[in-house]
Formats: sequence, C-alpha cells, structure tokens
Amino acid sequence: MAESNGDWVRVRGIGRERFAGYLTEYLGTLGYTVERTETTEPPETRLRAKLERMNPAVPPSAGSLEFRFYPTSGGAALVWTAPTEVPVPDRSRMDRLVREVLAHLERVVHSESHAVAKVVRPAESHLPWLVATKPADPAA
Repeated sequence: MAESNGDWVRVRGIGRERFAGYLTEYLGTLGYTVERTETTEPPETRLRAKLERMNPAVPPSAGSLEFRFYPTSGGAALVWTAPTEVPVPDRSRMDRLVREVLAHLERVVHSESHAVAKVVRPAESHLPWLVATKPADPAA
C-alpha cells in the first residue's frame, strides 16, 4: 500500500497533526519558515517550507520543501512532494539532509511517545527525485 501512495515514511501510534508538528519544529531549527495548511476533505496536513536563514548543510535544491501528511489506520503517513528534481551535484547533500530529517523524526517520536509510537520506513524510498530517476519497469 505504501508504494501506491508514494509514502516516504509512516508513523504508528500518533496522529498526523502531531507528526506534522515534529517536522515543522525541526525544519525551523534548520532555518526554514513553515506554512502549515489543514484540510478535512480529504483529511490531510500540508507543509511548505522555505529556507530563510542560510545553512551550509542544506543544498540549494532544498531551498523550498513541500510535504503532505494523511491519516492511516493507527497513525499517519508522510509524503515528500517537493522538490521533485535534485541536480547531481546536490545529491549527496540532499541524501544527508533526508537522513538527518528521518533520524530526527525517529528520535522525537520514540522519546515523546515513551516508546509507544514508532516511525516505519517503507521497503522502498519514495522520494520524488529518486522515483523519477528509476528505470521504467518492463513488467508494468
């Protein structure tokens, strides 16, 4: 199911609003200003982040980020929607940024929930720039 929805990561044991709050707070520490939008139909939370304070750890292609959170049975899913392309020179820095964000989410969810909730990574990463560069599946 995660593959068809383009999920980057899922969480069990907490809701999408709280999960979105954790990402919002972390992006703020990196120098982003974050605009958060909630909708009820469909039930989702959208984050748009713009880098306002220079940070050498953030590649130029990550100057604007977008995410979508939606509820799942027992938790929430996070879809990384933008950027959709990352130039080759930025890839290693973007990979590091992705790993740092994911590690932060895992730590905060684990500690804030008293180890009741957990972050679940899908079998395959569904980051837009990685999906776009995969070769076409001949069986499809």
